[in-house]
Amino acid sequence: MDRRDFLVSVAAAAGAASLAGCRSASPPLPPGELLGTSIELGHRLHAADFAPPSETRKVPVVIVGAGIAGLAAGWKLAKSGFADFLLVELESEAGGNSRAGRNAVSAYPWGAHYVPLPNREAIAVRELLGELGVLHGDPHAVQPVYDERYLCATPQERLYRDGRWQEGLLPQTGVSATERQQYQRFADLMEGFTRQRDQLGRRAFALPMALSSPALDLQALDRINMRHWLLTQGLDSPHLHWYVNHACRDDYGVGSAMVSAWAGIHYFACRNGEAQNASSDTVLTAPEGNAWLADGMRRSITARVGERLLTGALAFRVAGGEGAARDQPIAVDLWLPQEQRTLRLLARQLIWAAPLFLVPHVFAAHEALRTAARSFSHAPWLVANLTLSRFPADRAGAPPAWDNVLYDAAGLGYVVSTHQQMRLHPGATVLTWYRTLDELSPQRGREMLRDTPRELWAAQILAELERPHRDIRQLTTRLDVFRNGHAMARPVPGLIWGEARRHFAVDGERLRFAHADVSGFSLFEEAQYRGVLAAERTLRRLGLRFRSSLV
Repeated sequence: MDRRDFLVSVAAAAGAASLAGCRSASPPLPPGELLGTSIELGHRLHAADFAPPSETRKVPVVIVGAGIAGLAAGWKLAKSGFADFLLVELESEAGGNSRAGRNAVSAYPWGAHYVPLPNREAIAVRELLGELGVLHGDPHAVQPVYDERYLCATPQERLYRDGRWQEGLLPQTGVSATERQQYQRFADLMEGFTRQRDQLGRRAFALPMALSSPALDLQALDRINMRHWLLTQGLDSPHLHWYVNHACRDDYGVGSAMVSAWAGIHYFACRNGEAQNASSDTVLTAPEGNAWLADGMRRSITARVGERLLTGALAFRVAGGEGAARDQPIAVDLWLPQEQRTLRLLARQLIWAAPLFLVPHVFAAHEALRTAARSFSHAPWLVANLTLSRFPADRAGAPPAWDNVLYDAAGLGYVVSTHQQMRLHPGATVLTWYRTLDELSPQRGREMLRDTPRELWAAQILAELERPHRDIRQLTTRLDVFRNGHAMARPVPGLIWGEARRHFAVDGERLRFAHADVSGFSLFEEAQYRGVLAAERTLRRLGLRFRSSLV
């Protein structure tokens, strides 16, 4: 589908909704805002028309990017007793893809909205959860106890298909015996990968991914796509393919026909966390999504070393670093739009925790880095929060769940922000709806986000959700839309075990990269690991002692 066809389809949805409104006197579209990342400010990088520095400051350690990775780096530095650092963030608040909003009804996410029970190798995640009071007792325990308020209440997920809701996301009705055999075959294969270890005891698919086995037969999976791998295993069930495709779109922003088979299998085989008081497939969540984790790290930093966050600052030039004289600092130039001036930071150590698509524009003198960064592509996403006066009328079948998915829909479904309040049918509620524009190229998807007005998105979203909820238009009092043109790295074949990604995973003498992009895909566990790893490497370079959060 090209950009013009896509606009036509969106407009058609709006027109159909309008005609339906004429017939049934439906209310007009609810009010709302079109929100998003700082597109205009970010696009100034292309123009590069910034004033020379009006001020220069020396800061021993600079962290660019205050998403999960940057916050994790600052959290680890502060926890180790190191205070001479500055966190620099383009947006008006920290959190990255884990930011949230709030209204009179509830808090709600603008991106990431859950964390699975952490594996035993996700040591830093468990340490953080213990500090925040969500994990009780020994964070190294095989089955820790978790705060019940953060364990996703049941039912956790359901699927709308053929006019009915069913429990779980793997289609069950109208599935042949042959397809069910394929379901079991797929489950057995994933269980085998989950248990598989190499001669050194490393898991085939670990989380964080850096701890995975580098066995050549496993690396070979990165050279083909997930859909092709399924077919090579004799798995051609349309319902199974839909399920795997949905999982890839949901976690990676791109479908199974374009996701590396290594990444696709990783989704199903990497998670084996356990708990004393929850089943292994339970997730940790809150009304605000993962914002509670970002806020927790930010508060921890402030409590230990004071305020270290500078928001509304665009890093537009990095000079020096690898290859320069050891006594020469790294210069990080920041544009401060509120003050209309440039601030130069001189750092002994730089942690780049911002997305890698910015590298070609910022690291002008680092041609190898710029070339490697161009090997990455990023998925555009759309998130909408619908505020409803009450929970909408439901079709037959399984009761409302936290995660609600529509079969063969453009969107990925919605989560119920008030689900953790454990009310069967709450009064007012907020539904958070997600969509990745993976049917378009990333560039076309970003153009679509830029050019499509909120009203067209709202009409399409409501038309989609009217399938299971016939009165949702009447109940929606507000519909806000958030655009993220570069939401996450796309783990296409060749990226995970390719040279470009490894280029950013090395420990530089004064420069290191810490974004989830360095792992090749965007998960909380990956971002936090990269941030903590960069912080620990920085502390070592500075000759400071610390207790590792990774072993």
